[in-house]
Amino acid sequence: MNMNIRNARVLLPDGDIVTTDLSLKDGFIQGLGTPQKAEKTLDARGKLVLPGIIDLHGDGFERHIMPRPGVFFSRSLGLLDTDRTMTANGITTAFHGLTYSWEPGLRGRDAAHSFMKDFARLRPSLGCDTRLHLRYETYNLPALEEIMEWMQQGLVDMLAFNDHIDNMFKHLDRYSKMSGYLHRTGLTKDKFLSLLHEVRDRKDMVAEGIEKLAKTARNHGIPMASHDDPNKEIRAWYNTLGCSISEFPLDEDTARAARSMGDAIVLGAPNALRGKSHDNRLMARDAIEAGLCDVLSSDYYYPSLLQAAFTLAKESVCGFPQAWDLVSAGPAKAVGLTDRGTIEPGKRADLIIVDDSDPDLPFAVMTLSKGCPVFSANGLGL
Repeated sequence: MNMNIRNARVLLPDGDIVTTDLSLKDGFIQGLGTPQKAEKTLDARGKLVLPGIIDLHGDGFERHIMPRPGVFFSRSLGLLDTDRTMTANGITTAFHGLTYSWEPGLRGRDAAHSFMKDFARLRPSLGCDTRLHLRYETYNLPALEEIMEWMQQGLVDMLAFNDHIDNMFKHLDRYSKMSGYLHRTGLTKDKFLSLLHEVRDRKDMVAEGIEKLAKTARNHGIPMASHDDPNKEIRAWYNTLGCSISEFPLDEDTARAARSMGDAIVLGAPNALRGKSHDNRLMARDAIEAGLCDVLSSDYYYPSLLQAAFTLAKESVCGFPQAWDLVSAGPAKAVGLTDRGTIEPGKRADLIIVDDSDPDLPFAVMTLSKGCPVFSANGLGL
């Protein structure tokens, strides 16, 4: 579809917001300024046009599949519902964070296989350009060969290394945490604890497994992240493996180490929006003010990305162009997506039209993925 978007307030790559027209052709931005011949014209007078949001880490889809503990719906329905939620909140590129763990249940082998099958079937029908962020639990050694095959087959778009073993042992006495583990795995407390101790005995073999997967990822150009980096030594080790994304470093020292290595730092948009971490870790707003954040991700709540960017600017944590870079240009750069993230000729026409007349609750009135409307609300249509 060829389209002109008229009278828009457009965020440009240099940070200026100018009232102008946008021309879209064959899914890409053709030009700014004088409208071109087009099949459709949209008047966006008074509205803000922004580059589409790129979400590198979102596992909120798990709650669309299991909305209550032990209550499951089909993955296809959950993924379709997730897609609608994402496009309604301006997300045009999403990396679904599929956790492949040593645990049974929601994050186990059977669930991962079912997800892969349903995702491959449904993916062409999704409005958002949806990709796979495989979150590998590093003690899941039996899955190594299988994951390497997936990467070789081009099924993995991003690989993250997760290690939640120590954190699980730390929280065994917390009812909320333990009940979550039991509901997620379907195990009794005794069986879960037995499995947890058994898995921890693999500790001496974990580093070798990580190195094998990292080598395969490097060979296939797959971006890698380390999750919850606990200290600068761990981050430095991952950096030597070609893992150049530090996802949710636990403290400022670790984030500064990542910055000194030139690594991208990912923090949570819910953290930035709420002004606090739900787990008493590094505060996103402090990190942003200190120049220690390149990317915000939805983590567990998709609406947080759009809202966080506007809130950061409204509360003077940073300017709006910088805030929007954290959800668009920053993530595009972190994973090497050079065809999106800014509004300029030749880039994909992944765009959001936002009604920001209420500064406390801006919202998307249209989302376009490669020039095609995938969400429209409040009467804004072609």
